[in-house]
Amino acid sequence: MIIKTLMARRGFASLGALVLAGMLAFGALSATHRFAPPAYEVYAIRYGTLPAFRVSGLIAGADTSRRLDIAMMVWLIKGPDGRNVLVDAGFHRDSLVKRWRPTDFMPPSEAVARAGVKPEDITDVIISHVHWDHLDGIDLFPKARVWIQREEFEHHLDSAGTVKNRAIDATDARILAAIAREGRVMLVDGDGREIIPGIHVYTGGKHTFASQFATASIGSGTVVLASDNMYLYENLARHVPIAQTLDSASNLRTQTRMTTLASEQRLIVPGHDPDVFVRFPTPENGIARIR
Repeated sequence: MIIKTLMARRGFASLGALVLAGMLAFGALSATHRFAPPAYEVYAIRYGTLPAFRVSGLIAGADTSRRLDIAMMVWLIKGPDGRNVLVDAGFHRDSLVKRWRPTDFMPPSEAVARAGVKPEDITDVIISHVHWDHLDGIDLFPKARVWIQREEFEHHLDSAGTVKNRAIDATDARILAAIAREGRVMLVDGDGREIIPGIHVYTGGKHTFASQFATASIGSGTVVLASDNMYLYENLARHVPIAQTLDSASNLRTQTRMTTLASEQRLIVPGHDPDVFVRFPTPENGIARIR
């Protein structure tokens, strides 16, 4: 009788262990499914070209006679849940267009619409830094939350839109401050932050006081959108800092870090290299899907 009771208890214990193991496995599977980042589609979108740009303004120590027709880009991250995230907003103001004379130009909002997303359907804009060609188009996306590093914001402007550092254009400062008063500016506190599921931002490139770059999960891996923290593929290939940085050593460390964040080095997308549209030729017409 005692032996039968012990066997029964052991059998119950074994059954309980199996049930517990099954519950733990199901829980782990559910947690994995629940917390798996969305599989985004990532696109580089070209809205213009600055012809014959000095490469020495992009790559430290480059031959001053070299010229390159650089691509003016924004980057679209499309989520499966209807979230549409833009990295940088480009520029569109008449005074800037007249000054820089881009060719094949269209407002970034129109370029994004060609990729199938209306300006009002952009849910978020990540601003890598406050320079005019990355910030000026922010008013083209009227419903978007704007993500920018707190230190970048506070170093360059105050809450009234008064310029504190000349890196930011005065008109852009006023527009950004107005968006902040609407409650749409999200100030990011520091490095390595997941601001949206599957989308992280990182600092260290020092193109400006607190410039940032973004990564996005594409299901099969991770894309790095460097923006101006790495102007050209040549910066990475030759391990040369950008020409316009506040800290060359920090910029090089950031480039190296990008190689550890991207699933493959080819998935690191520089800020102004026209070769992006050669390396990623589809779907064409100034739109390149990064995958």
